[in-house]
Amino acid sequence: MIAPRLLTPDWLSLGAYFLLTLVVGAWAARRHTGSDDLFLAGRSLGPLAVGFSLFASNVSSDTIIGLPGAAYATGISAANYEWMASIVLLVSLVAVYPVLARARVSTMPELMERRFDPRMRRYLSAVTLFLSVVLDTAGTLYAGALVLTTFIGHFTLWQATLAIALFTAAYTAAGGLRAVVYTDVLQALVLLAGASVLAWIVFGQYGHSWSAVLARVPHSHLSLIRPPGDPGVPWTGLVTGLPVVGFYYWTMNQYIAQRVLGARNLAASSRGALVAALLKLTPLFIMTLPGAMAIGLLPPLHHPDEVWPQLVLHYAPHGLIGLMLAALLAALMSTCSATLNSAATLLALDFVRPLRPHWSNLQLARSGQVFTVLIALLAAAWAPQIVHFEGLWAYLQQVIAYVASPLVATFVLGLALPALGPSAALRGLGSGHVLAVLVFAAVQAGWLRIHFTVVGGVLFVGTLLLSLGWMAWLGPRDRVPPDSPRALLVRRAGLPRLPRDVWLLGACVLAGVGALLWAFA
Repeated sequence: MIAPRLLTPDWLSLGAYFLLTLVVGAWAARRHTGSDDLFLAGRSLGPLAVGFSLFASNVSSDTIIGLPGAAYATGISAANYEWMASIVLLVSLVAVYPVLARARVSTMPELMERRFDPRMRRYLSAVTLFLSVVLDTAGTLYAGALVLTTFIGHFTLWQATLAIALFTAAYTAAGGLRAVVYTDVLQALVLLAGASVLAWIVFGQYGHSWSAVLARVPHSHLSLIRPPGDPGVPWTGLVTGLPVVGFYYWTMNQYIAQRVLGARNLAASSRGALVAALLKLTPLFIMTLPGAMAIGLLPPLHHPDEVWPQLVLHYAPHGLIGLMLAALLAALMSTCSATLNSAATLLALDFVRPLRPHWSNLQLARSGQVFTVLIALLAAAWAPQIVHFEGLWAYLQQVIAYVASPLVATFVLGLALPALGPSAALRGLGSGHVLAVLVFAAVQAGWLRIHFTVVGGVLFVGTLLLSLGWMAWLGPRDRVPPDSPRALLVRRAGLPRLPRDVWLLGACVLAGVGALLWAFA
């Protein structure tokens, strides 16, 4: 496809966005002093900053491209990932956030060390770094560069990937988490505005009539709850794998959890999670439904990922095209800055600090800045290779299901069973990843037919059983005494209490989820 010519209003929109991002990043960077500021924003984030940053970090360029594309191909069931995130956030703020507030850790692997031992911390850090580079950062860079080359056309995929990576790494390294979060707020607002305007324009092609949409879009494409054989998100995967993958992403994933750890207190983190949970109810309307509506508007497309760019090209006026690109870049850089900062945090705090305990906070901060740039370059080098896989959405979801589900099982068991010892947990986790390799091999060989959304639930249960088996095998010598610091860390007694308004707002989120399911089931 020949790249369209951007007109002056489009370039003005893009230029204004980049300038404002640099100004906000520079403003945040001026307060940066040491490692606590770089990695946790000085634990000073309020609920709105936490909430908008959680949302913006999650809704990346692969979401803007992937959700409309998936809705075009298989229906709006892809939006189940979005509202399920709201449920997972509610569970996390009740079951996990109070533990984090008590522990005052800097990374999620550090929490695993406090609960188990240093081996578990290194294991989780290594896996998280792998996912951060290969999935989160590289996948986002690939999707953003793909669209950027489509619209502007002056770059190769490699050049666009490298340019975006270096720009994002620059303000992330300079300002740390504070710069990331405050630019996230800006980027979330741009993203919501741009996607909402495009959704309204697309709906306008049907005369803003839902009856007209129903007449031209297949009913199966407008249903959230799908049968077991559905190629999108069948209900079997919805109730088994999606909660597991969602729990890893919204609770254990360092680049998401870092916003929670950077909150000023439990009240700020829990209220911020509720803000994010409410915002996660919007992608169904502003990203997924327009993709389904495209069935009645666009000619047949070669690939579902072309839907969003084609909607912009066909229906967005000039000026708004620039805003749409700004929205895409906003989502892209929010996720990239988040993953870069969190990966640098893990390297500096979980690997460098144990090896260099005498280093000052400033030295740790400097190492984190160097790591930020190096990780960006590594992800930029890998990102163009994703074009050789079957598709971005399948690439992201399948890898995270196989790799993350055993981690979730170990984390949940560690919280629910204080007596679980470090050796049983580590062996159970390792056995779970061996099981994941076997399942993956069986699926690739055609010996086992299982939808990738169900894989997460299977591996979660399998790892739980394997961990309990190791616990029984190792016996009392590996058990954690009930009065030890490891057990007391996760004991529910004495945990900080959530504010009353959190429970009320949580009920509102549940009501919103219920309304979505009632309307689109």
